[in-house]
Amino acid sequence: MSPPIMIRLHPDDSVVIARTTLLPGTPVADGVVTTGRVPAGHKAAIRAHAVGDAVIRYGQIIGFATQSIAAGEHIHVHNIGMGDFAKDYAYSEGVTQTQFFDPPATFMGIRRPDGRVATRNYIGILTSVNCSAHVADVVADYFKKNPYSGHNPLADYPNVDGVVALTHKTGCGMTAGEPLTLLRRTLGGFARHVNFSAVVVLGLGCEVNQIGGLLDEQRLSGRLRNMDIQQMGGSRKTVAASIDFVKEALQDANRATRTAVPVSELTVALQCGGSDGYSGITANPALGAASDLIVRHGGSVILSETPETYGAEHLLTRRATSREVGEKLVGLMRWWEEYTAREGAEMNANPSPGNKAGGLTTILEKSLGAMAKGGSTNLVDVLRYAEPVVTKGFNFMDTPGYDPVAATGQVAGGANLVCFTTGRGSVFGCKPAPSIKLATNTPMFERMEEDMDINCGTIADGDETVQQCGARIFDLIIRTASGEPTKSEAFDFGGAEFAPWVLGATM
Repeated sequence: MSPPIMIRLHPDDSVVIARTTLLPGTPVADGVVTTGRVPAGHKAAIRAHAVGDAVIRYGQIIGFATQSIAAGEHIHVHNIGMGDFAKDYAYSEGVTQTQFFDPPATFMGIRRPDGRVATRNYIGILTSVNCSAHVADVVADYFKKNPYSGHNPLADYPNVDGVVALTHKTGCGMTAGEPLTLLRRTLGGFARHVNFSAVVVLGLGCEVNQIGGLLDEQRLSGRLRNMDIQQMGGSRKTVAASIDFVKEALQDANRATRTAVPVSELTVALQCGGSDGYSGITANPALGAASDLIVRHGGSVILSETPETYGAEHLLTRRATSREVGEKLVGLMRWWEEYTAREGAEMNANPSPGNKAGGLTTILEKSLGAMAKGGSTNLVDVLRYAEPVVTKGFNFMDTPGYDPVAATGQVAGGANLVCFTTGRGSVFGCKPAPSIKLATNTPMFERMEEDMDINCGTIADGDETVQQCGARIFDLIIRTASGEPTKSEAFDFGGAEFAPWVLGATM
């Protein structure tokens, strides 16, 4: 039996979503036919809307009619917009008792001497400032495999996943205070990341973000070596000394072995990018089902992208384990309203042209679909950007909606694996954490199969349920955490995508 040509997500919805392109005259509800062409992933009205009427999807308001909309009409950015409406935060009213698995599932992880568990084993080269970025790249390139000649400098170190330089565009010409604190918190999170067996931090010597200040503020020591190009006597000497350090570190890193550890040692970043009209129907709720499994096995997940939760936060505050946790989330929304107003922007500017082409309209609609990645368990903590996860379970981290910046904050906070949903076809990696790519629809998956790890379009195709797809995602998470490479890793993604959140003026 073929799946229906349209999808209605909630009995209260005033729209249906086209599973395939609907031609004029296609029945979409009792007595309702389309009045024009409705592209796949887009919405058709199943009742008339007067100007100002709420448009309902997921049983929630996604916007308001900006002109009269007839039953059967295509609803998109030309006839729907934002509007104010009251939200009931109902703090903690939806908190439930989490049912944990006993015994929990396990994966083959790398147990570090301090007891933490890694999913990968890299050596990292970080920079305090953009001025040392090229030197860092030269060092990393020295240890890079050449796919054409077959030369592999790490051939004698099979237990090392690679040497990666993570460079950025700031570190000087910046103001002290919050911008510098944010950068240092991000770099500190990567410097101590469990997936790095050793780290060298390279600076120029005269930058605002002095390495000494970074080390003191973030209390960094142990596996870390630091060098200033000016103090070392120039670029070539710094490159030579860094290469010597990496060669020495490789000996120790290669001693790492994998052993069975519980899923409680996993912290998974939940990401989306290039969303479409199917994201909130297939990949996001399927990832939410996998998120619930991770939490029920004792692990942690991090939902982020605060602007892409805007308008749906009242559904998360109900799940907050305390009013304080819920109010922290609402406080973030107020900060973002003030921030965007100060910068001459608006929250509804978030859906990108690609999002809109895929069927999304307002930030309300995008947020309601995006938050599905967080599953259904209790919200245990709300974190600032790049803050470390300290509470097991479902966490929220304040980040921009731009996925490289958001994922950088999540990994700095301790995520040792990333799950990334996409409908348009985002290509992405986030070293040192492996990144699993989840496609929302079958046509895109088939077109970009070399970049996508799982097709969640099977849900819209009627081939499996959200829970079944979530179980497949969870299984791949276990295999990936145990060392199985993802599609993005096979293509060596993950170094260039390092993007700390830049705040404040550039001087």
